[in-house]
Amino acid sequence: MSIIDYVIFAVYMICVMGVGIYYFLRNENREDYYVGGRSIHATHVGLSIVATDVGGGFSIGLGGVGFAMGLSGSWLLFTGLVGAWLCAVFIIPRIKKLDAEHSFMTYPDFLRFRYGEKVAVTAAIISGMGYLGFTGGQMLAGAKLAAATIFQTNPFGMDPIQFSLLLIAVITVLYTVLGGLKAVIYTDTIQWIVLLAGLIFVTVPVTVYKIGGLSTLTEKLPESYFTLTNITGVQFINWMVTIIPIWLIGMTLYQRMYACKDEAEAKKAWYIAGIFEYPIMAFTGVFLGMCARTVFPEADAEMALPMLIRDVLPVGVTGIVIASYFSAIMSTADSCLMASSGNFLNDIIERFWLTSEKARETVKYSMLVTFLVGVMAVLLASQFTMVLDAILYAYAFMVSGLFIPTLAAYFWDKGSSSGAMMSMLGGGTLTLLLQFKVFALPEKVQGWGFDTSLYGIAFSLLLFLVFSFLMPDEKAELAEEENENMPELAEN
Repeated sequence: MSIIDYVIFAVYMICVMGVGIYYFLRNENREDYYVGGRSIHATHVGLSIVATDVGGGFSIGLGGVGFAMGLSGSWLLFTGLVGAWLCAVFIIPRIKKLDAEHSFMTYPDFLRFRYGEKVAVTAAIISGMGYLGFTGGQMLAGAKLAAATIFQTNPFGMDPIQFSLLLIAVITVLYTVLGGLKAVIYTDTIQWIVLLAGLIFVTVPVTVYKIGGLSTLTEKLPESYFTLTNITGVQFINWMVTIIPIWLIGMTLYQRMYACKDEAEAKKAWYIAGIFEYPIMAFTGVFLGMCARTVFPEADAEMALPMLIRDVLPVGVTGIVIASYFSAIMSTADSCLMASSGNFLNDIIERFWLTSEKARETVKYSMLVTFLVGVMAVLLASQFTMVLDAILYAYAFMVSGLFIPTLAAYFWDKGSSSGAMMSMLGGGTLTLLLQFKVFALPEKVQGWGFDTSLYGIAFSLLLFLVFSFLMPDEKAELAEEENENMPELAEN
């Protein structure tokens, strides 16, 4: 990178931080901080969803998938289209009706309404811990990008990735602590437009020209890279099972649902998000990964795309594209940090330690918890070597425990709080035990190749059904309002 690129990068980062400070000075309470005052336009919310879901770790990871398997890697983001549109059709009408009546702040608030306090706190712990993994994955993505482009060397003689991870952690946590959801969403909009425009209108054509045209791709890459069938059925199912359910249980998504002023705006935002994920970003990301393989065939799959951006783009443009990539990663990370801190503060800390209503409204507690979660996320990030590993482990952990009881909360009013609790604990625990090889499945079952989260979800479903029938809720055990409203929810 030239000095011009470094200057552009620095100015871009200063401007992004300025937005965070601007909204820091205007956040009056935790409703502003966590749900943007419930008045943000659908376009901003939709682009923010894409930036959060794709603009960070997945944008780097997607290039790695394209490097490894070609156009078929685009199926990874097909899950985003399916998840977003299913949510728009079946979930948003239900949750926005309840939100209008109860002013929810978090995802566990919905489960509290349906199953009671114990289930909500359990969900908050699972969700909060899961988003630590998300945040760690984003920080690692940013570190890989920075190590391959900006900080190949550093004055302290540290490993480039470790140095980049530390620096990114400082910037990300500072920005997150200051900004709140409005800062996240509005900077997401700008960052996503800059990133996508830079990739489609500059990076793709310049890269194709630099490598010698599309003919170079066909000469240097296997024929299977140019089909959509270079993927096994098991891999496709694993992506679907692991990623689609997150649209039902993602705290970042619930915050954005609540940030929309009404159902129509929320649905529009989710439709926008879906189409930008697939096909627009899906094919752009994997195509650039394919181009990167022709230039750096021996590189680490996830390092090749950052290296391509560093070496192929012209002076000035490199700084803009890398800055937009970097800031998109920051935006994903700060969304995840806010989700995790929201779970811990709103759903756990305030219910056991913050008894004063004035204390609950004070933004400083939100900032403090966000800072502490950020520190833990950095420690977690240092334990992973692959961005997608970190993200998909976190996905699997959350999905296995939370998907079944949440799905039932919307569509099956006979599910009980005991069933939900056992489902969450059993499904998530089984997946963790399998992932970290505490015990192993039979060799024949392992040979099928399915992701561990599939077994966790199946076990979660079994536990939910068994305990819901054996230990049904008595009306006295749940609030009267919950029992009166849930049949109506199911009908709508």
